[in-house]
Amino acid sequence: MQTPVPDPQTAADLAVPLGRVAVIGAGAMGTGIAQVAAQAGHEVVLVDAREGAADEAVRRLGATLDKLAAKGKITAESAAATRDRLSTVVSAADLPPCHLVIEAIVEDLAVKRELFATLAQRQSGDTILASNTSSLSITAIAEGIDRPERVVGLHFFNPPPLMRLVEVVRGDASGPEVLEDAAELMRSWGKTPVQCTSTPGFIVNRVARPFYGEAQRMVAEGLCDAATVDAALRGAGFRMGPMELTDLIGQDVNLAVGTSVWEQTDHDPRYEPTDLQRDLVARGALGRKAGHGVFRYAEDGSPLDADVDAAALARLVGGPVRTDPVARTLAMLVNEAVDLVARGEATAEDVDTAMRLGTNYPRGPIEWGREIGLDVVAQQLRELDAAYPGGRYRPSPALT
Repeated sequence: MQTPVPDPQTAADLAVPLGRVAVIGAGAMGTGIAQVAAQAGHEVVLVDAREGAADEAVRRLGATLDKLAAKGKITAESAAATRDRLSTVVSAADLPPCHLVIEAIVEDLAVKRELFATLAQRQSGDTILASNTSSLSITAIAEGIDRPERVVGLHFFNPPPLMRLVEVVRGDASGPEVLEDAAELMRSWGKTPVQCTSTPGFIVNRVARPFYGEAQRMVAEGLCDAATVDAALRGAGFRMGPMELTDLIGQDVNLAVGTSVWEQTDHDPRYEPTDLQRDLVARGALGRKAGHGVFRYAEDGSPLDADVDAAALARLVGGPVRTDPVARTLAMLVNEAVDLVARGEATAEDVDTAMRLGTNYPRGPIEWGREIGLDVVAQQLRELDAAYPGGRYRPSPALT
């Protein structure tokens, strides 16, 4: 369930401290983060390398705030006060002293490192320097700058004003006090922070990989069709099936995230993208935005060829794990989550919270695994590993 935008009169009372916040990057994510910070009572400075982009983002935010006030979501006074807290500068080098600087720019490590080097030189040693990256290493971003302990990841989810989850990511040099300060600041903004190490994909984008990959593999093998695998997962409590969800996200976007995790894990077979998805992207079948992906879409966005095979659905769910979309997907989700916790990259509680809030899963995978029985999951994975040797289905030692 999405959380309403907080009234800044309430949020500002919690802010700790109400220092200045800078947001670098005035795209959808950066603008959304700026809105959240300004509504929480902070003076917010927006920066973007594109001429006029930051000023245009402030204008758009003003219109958004007026709409929220017109709908009664916030007061007119709050909208005006929030708008007055927004300003822009031309470059990161021109920023005034800030409590927090968060970047939401292009996912290019070299570009981010250059930016953080500038920020480290221009901002106080006490300024928290944060990246909203979803895929790059916080350790690598902080490498070589002065006082790297002040660099953390603050990975918001889209759209930032509505999504509660923020992954607070620690690089190798991130200071414990800085991480806790960042987490407390996110709580004051009405967010739910979870902490994790700078592992590929962090929590959500790593643990979620099997949700897409197992469905794609089952369809490619001819075990079931796309509409039926989606129906099976919706029947287990997921809001959307994996095929319709990747069409909504964009097959190219989903493939890029999956490829990044796979490459950063030295091509671990657990994360290898599927030929089915690669082929969709190569053909330009990118999903709803292209009018066709796994499914074809009408102008109103409704799928035209997503008929469920009810007989196949009844036969597959509850059958052998190899042909059961639900059991097979859950086994892999649980395995991934348990392994992440066992490596010390996040706590079980934070993993479950992240997956519930970041992906709207009906249960956290650790909780789900305990309900199923970790010994049952381990046996299911051994069966899958025997059917598909190569390492993708290797059970985590923590399961046993």
